[in-house]
Amino acid sequence: MKRVVVTGLGVISPVGNDVDTFWNSIVSGKNGIDTITHFDPSEFKTKLAAEVKEFDPLLYVDKAEVRKTDLFTLYALGAASQAVSDSGIENQVSPERLGVYFGSGIGGFNTFTQEHCNMLDKGPRRVSPHFVPKMISNIAAGNVAIRFNAQGPCLSITTACATGSSCIGEAYRAIRGGYADAIITGGAEASITPLAVAGFINCMALTNSEDKDSASIPFDKRRSGFVMGEGAGALILEEYEHAKARGAKIYAEITGYGSTCDAYHVTAPNPEAVASARAIADAWAETGLDTDKIYINAHGTSTPLNDKTETMAIKKALGDKAYRAHISSTKSMTGHMLGAAGAVEAIASVLALTSGIIPPTIGYQEPDEECDLDYTPNKAVKADIDVALSTSLGFGGHNACLAFKKVGAQ
Repeated sequence: MKRVVVTGLGVISPVGNDVDTFWNSIVSGKNGIDTITHFDPSEFKTKLAAEVKEFDPLLYVDKAEVRKTDLFTLYALGAASQAVSDSGIENQVSPERLGVYFGSGIGGFNTFTQEHCNMLDKGPRRVSPHFVPKMISNIAAGNVAIRFNAQGPCLSITTACATGSSCIGEAYRAIRGGYADAIITGGAEASITPLAVAGFINCMALTNSEDKDSASIPFDKRRSGFVMGEGAGALILEEYEHAKARGAKIYAEITGYGSTCDAYHVTAPNPEAVASARAIADAWAETGLDTDKIYINAHGTSTPLNDKTETMAIKKALGDKAYRAHISSTKSMTGHMLGAAGAVEAIASVLALTSGIIPPTIGYQEPDEECDLDYTPNKAVKADIDVALSTSLGFGGHNACLAFKKVGAQ
């Protein structure tokens, strides 16, 4: 099997629209959550979200294309463009050996709701001819492939909140198996809309807290639901020898991927954490390392069920090592970016590994006896890490875990 490395990163997020700004914000504990501005939330129980700020699509897309492109795809193109530029991969790999694995949990929700209103208010003739190609969830992958002439495998995977991690993991397997030399991979989401927020409120998933500093508080006993976020994350995965031959900058090696399903409930995790623990254990086993120097970027949504179940999964997968691992949930700052979460959190995991800095879980005040691991409360810490794991758990019971290590680590 071939080795796979990370050679490029790109991010659009509630705490920064480039990798350096994002990472500096995360390390310093900057909170990206605030009152919703995308629409008037006064009639909604939930009034907070983690919105992307000051995003300029014209940095990535011609003005004429913006009108024909949903926001989730614009975010994807922004993150992917950054990652490709960072990696220097453009024109360095044959088009048929360059792939795209880029997903979204929901797709063009803005477009869907806008055109539905047009249909009801103005009739079928007023539905935009761009409606379908703007809305469908695979269109971010398609647009990224078009932009970079990627004629290799192109997939858009949707596994709800695990989407970004699933895309990265499957891209890793495709390169490892020899089906591509490089893949642009990640996830994007832009669903902070009245309909989506109302839906998540009514299925009891979102917090009703109006205090932005205690709204997304993973693993804290006061947690009451997640905060919606948005944005995109992109990574360039590349076959190691190919990257080395062209003198590429290598951030880390991706060495493990676990993918399982609870097969239990459409929204609730299995309280026994059997399948989620297996996803973590599978990714960990693939690394081939025996070390206590572990960082885990937890799914950590700040919902009562997720956080205690994920804590159980980590302990089942890693045994006593779980108590020595550094863990944090960057959702305490970015909110839950849904289909983009796994990709952005993979980037945070890679940067924690390479920098030796563990980002914090901010807002943490009250310990929960069922969440008894080290969640790096409130302040970043320095630590020499051998392996970084990133976990994602999605509606439908989808579980994914990615493992990264420093190149050359034994």
